[in-house]
Amino acid sequence: MRLKVEFTTEPFELDGFPDHAKAARRVVDEAGLSVDVGPFGTSAEGEDEQVLAAVSRLVRETLAHGATQISLQVSTVEPTGRGEVAG
Repeated sequence: MRLKVEFTTEPFELDGFPDHAKAARRVVDEAGLSVDVGPFGTSAEGEDEQVLAAVSRLVRETLAHGATQISLQVSTVEPTGRGEVAG
């Protein structure tokens, strides 16, 4: 099964990229997930075990790097039947 995790970490910093955000991005990159960075959050997609392991690590590492709040949503990604995955 494929999963998608969407997340944001806080506090937001307008003047730069905070350490907790860098940690979150590093976690999903190192997990080998397909990553999409948006203006209000980041999403990452991959196989279920890959995503679930990354979520656990993301929570631990972002808290360790100063996050005061982590918002995340995990959802299943349905195959489209044409060799593609719906987003």
